Amino acid sequence: MLELRPSCECCDVALAPESTEARICSFECTFCVACAENVLHGKCPNCGGELVMRPRRPAAKLAQYPASTQRIHKPAGCGRAA
Repeated sequence: MLELRPSCECCDVALAPESTEARICSFECTFCVACAENVLHGKCPNCGGELVMRPRRPAAKLAQYPASTQRIHKPAGCGRAA
């Protein structure tokens, strides 16, 4: 099950579980759409994987399976795709 991480690893902007602005790779590294497109050019700086729109969990399931609250912020790694 996806963690639905709460923020962008590059700029630390908040990304709510229902956000359409979140992008993830297959390892669930999470970025906002601005960083994913303009800084990282669609490529994860951690694994080199493709960044795609993060799926949204239906509200009823979100209550049962809540999103992660752990923020991961690694601004030093942004801009250097693996």
